[in-house]
Amino acid sequence: MTKLLLPPEPAAKPTALTSTSRRSFLRYSGATMAVGGLLLAGCDDDSEGDNRIDVGSGDVGVLNYAYALEQLEAAFYAQVKTGTYYSGASAAEKQIFDDLALHEQIHVDFFKTALAGGAIRALEPDFSTINFNDRTSVLAAAQSFEDLGVAAYNGAGRFITAPGYLAVAGKIVSVEARHAALIRDLRTYNTFVDNDVVDLFTPTGNASTPGVGNGTGLERSKRPTEVVEIANQFLKEGSKISANSLQ
Repeated sequence: MTKLLLPPEPAAKPTALTSTSRRSFLRYSGATMAVGGLLLAGCDDDSEGDNRIDVGSGDVGVLNYAYALEQLEAAFYAQVKTGTYYSGASAAEKQIFDDLALHEQIHVDFFKTALAGGAIRALEPDFSTINFNDRTSVLAAAQSFEDLGVAAYNGAGRFITAPGYLAVAGKIVSVEARHAALIRDLRTYNTFVDNDVVDLFTPTGNASTPGVGNGTGLERSKRPTEVVEIANQFLKEGSKISANSLQ
């Protein structure tokens, strides 16, 4: 049976790292969480009959599921940079992609370390449908990946049983949501809370009763089986994943 070692409770409330740079903080926090006890053992890298890689079940399965999606995002941003960005990319846009690439690689490294011998193997992406020289194509793909990541974390949270893992997932999905909002606004300003990602309130009253409506105001989530069908479109044969055990 898989043994899960929860991260220990902090001895004291951490102080704000006001003098630490954004990148240094991300590296520091990722390393601290990994060393702090998020270690897994005993998860097999099983594949289904259709050659899909099964991420597993329970907390191990959720972390492998997240690891797979983070691999896909990290590979995407790495290729954006490898191609010297798309034609006409501004200095600000290049900086954004540099930062996002850094964040996603840190997430990948964190999950790989945390899962240890229980991690699924490295996945091979297939980005043949993306034109990395075209701004529209790159930003559309980036939005798809970021929106999918947020919906995936929120949809899989129900399967996490260990409070420590749920806390970490909440911190990572917060970063992913910031990414998604930024990319959406790069494409079309003020679309970061459109109804396709947030269940918006639809006003039914008048100006004197604002906020009345039938929405929840909550992020829209996706079940793992729905997410992997989208993600698999960008993975090569032999690297496609299955989350059928997460139901």
